[in-house]
Amino acid sequence: MTGSIRGLIDILCRIDGTPLAQVPMQGPLILISNHINFLEVPALYTYLMPRPATGFAKAESWQNPIKRFLFDMGGGIPLNRGEADVAAFRRALAVLEAGYILAVAPEGTRSGDGRLRRGHAGVVVLALRSGAPLLPVVHYGGEAFWQNLYRLRRTDVHFVVGRPFYLDPRGERVTQAVRRQMLDEIMYEMAALLPPAYRGVYADLSAATKRYIAYR
Repeated sequence: MTGSIRGLIDILCRIDGTPLAQVPMQGPLILISNHINFLEVPALYTYLMPRPATGFAKAESWQNPIKRFLFDMGGGIPLNRGEADVAAFRRALAVLEAGYILAVAPEGTRSGDGRLRRGHAGVVVLALRSGAPLLPVVHYGGEAFWQNLYRLRRTDVHFVVGRPFYLDPRGERVTQAVRRQMLDEIMYEMAALLPPAYRGVYADLSAATKRYIAYR
């Protein structure tokens, strides 16, 4: 089944997946990525194989039989958005403890146009609680998928992989303000890998700090 999905993606798109070879082959990892549309999920899942990987998906997706089948096959974690989903958080911690890649889109929803939106701090709590390293993996080009499909054209999708890092509170109490700064630092790590037109609300890289970033 996975081979069929990969084959379909390669028919519809030209995936520049070579950079994904930089993803570590073992150990727990929080893969942080931008979220443009549905395309990056099957692309990442199939191009990272045989490395086991999973991630969050909105709980409503399980109401669709096809999506339910695909997410269950990939070990997807249903997430009730807009609330503190303790069950999803515990499953995510268990996945990391088992040495999996956990893919997280801090934006929380699709951008559609590829420009970064404001992130949500759940990934900060997850990183601090698990102690797992974070790896920024961004992509661009997929925003043209539907337009290209209508014109019977393949879509060029490019992936860029950054440096693994940890969040280090530096001995400080992790207040809401500290979590927000940590989140901004995570998002700027992603933005720095993207072409300027895709950086969205994180376009001003001079505003980035690395106070809580500790590179692996």
